[in-house]
Amino acid sequence: MLKSIKRELRHLYGAAILFFYYIKWPVFIGVPLMYEYLGFKKNIYLNILWIWCVILIVKDFVEMARRYKKGEKIWK
Repeated sequence: MLKSIKRELRHLYGAAILFFYYIKWPVFIGVPLMYEYLGFKKNIYLNILWIWCVILIVKDFVEMARRYKKGEKIWK
């Protein structure tokens, strides 16, 4: 039982990584556009998703700067 739960949690974790890897830039750009130009009402869940994507984007730039300082390849 515990082994199957761990396996399922691993699958969810992998799906979340793939989701945020490919969706962070469209969410970062799209949510403000939806609010400003398309007339969407403010939504706490979209705001939280947008903030999470901003954190991931900042993390990517910090990681890229760290690799550049070490002389490593920036994109792996």
